Amino acid sequence: MPNIKSAVKRMRIEERNRLYNRHWKSRAKSACKDVLEAVTAGDLALAKERLSIAYSVLDKATIKGVLHRNTVARKKSRLMASVRALDKSAGS
Repeated sequence: MPNIKSAVKRMRIEERNRLYNRHWKSRAKSACKDVLEAVTAGDLALAKERLSIAYSVLDKATIKGVLHRNTVARKKSRLMASVRALDKSAGS
């Protein structure tokens, strides 16, 4: 436990930020899992709907500084690739 007043304050801030970041990371992971579940189930319409939601959540996490923009770009790219693969398999 810190003895200096500023260190105590810093600990409070770090804990607040940790909880905030955990919330957004959890939302992002859940949104990605939802898309992949729809793809696994083979439901193209649901996958596209959830993809839109996942994009929104990931972009918000980037803006808030929780996730790095390149990480989000990679995740979005992989999600889109999985939905496109489902679209091609459903089309043929």
